[in-house]
Amino acid sequence: MAARTAFVLGGGGVLGSAEVGMMRALLERGVEPDVVVGSSVGALNGLALAASPDLDAVEILTATWTRLQARDVFSGSVVGQIGNLVRHGTFLHDGSALRRLIADSAGDRLIEDLLVPFQCVAACVEDASAHWFSSGPIIDAVMASCAVPGLLPPVRVGDRHYMDGGLVASVPVGRAVELGADRVFVLQVGRLERDLRVPSRPWEVALVAFEIARRHQFADDMARLPAGVEVHVLPAGGRPPGLSVRYRSPVDVSQRIDAAYRSSIAYLDRIGG
Repeated sequence: MAARTAFVLGGGGVLGSAEVGMMRALLERGVEPDVVVGSSVGALNGLALAASPDLDAVEILTATWTRLQARDVFSGSVVGQIGNLVRHGTFLHDGSALRRLIADSAGDRLIEDLLVPFQCVAACVEDASAHWFSSGPIIDAVMASCAVPGLLPPVRVGDRHYMDGGLVASVPVGRAVELGADRVFVLQVGRLERDLRVPSRPWEVALVAFEIARRHQFADDMARLPAGVEVHVLPAGGRPPGLSVRYRSPVDVSQRIDAAYRSSIAYLDRIGG
């Protein structure tokens, strides 16, 4: 019986372009997903793949990431950001630019309309749980998964509010296994490849604490894998990125995509994939 293959796309904000290079490497080697699971920016990338599970998705995402600067999603002047913070008290950006970006690729389609089964995760505020979107409007689901605390407002879906999926499952390997996958390829932004450092500045404390929590959850998932499940964590290549509060910093998208592609091809060569 053929393995049921899952692509798991993790969170990582503006570093998410690395996942496009990994996606290209897998598809060029004939590895295609039976199910796609995403969290945070991984939900955004995973949506494109589930809608078009071939190299067309890579071309679309490469063009999107090449054009896209963080300021396009986290748009608005400093005065506007301060205005949002004063009015609402909890976020800097209203999310309208991100919603337009998702709408441009998804329109008003439903998750169940996608060519490959797709799920993304968000953190439910009211009951502090991981909520998996497997049906319903694509835009609401991906917006909820990408709602970074402090930057974007919680997203209301029905009578509940949701925040970034990275809070509950940043690299959701366990969910892929629950969905029946016995071969899992993890597409991640590269932070898993770098040791953390003790924070030396006040603003680094929360970043390091969150990163410890997300990595512990991933490690716990990996430790609980049932026998017979094959998991491959693809390398991002280049120098692993550190933690930063500079969410609007420019990144060399083409370089990150290419580094991840070359490193992932080399990895697949080693495992005979």
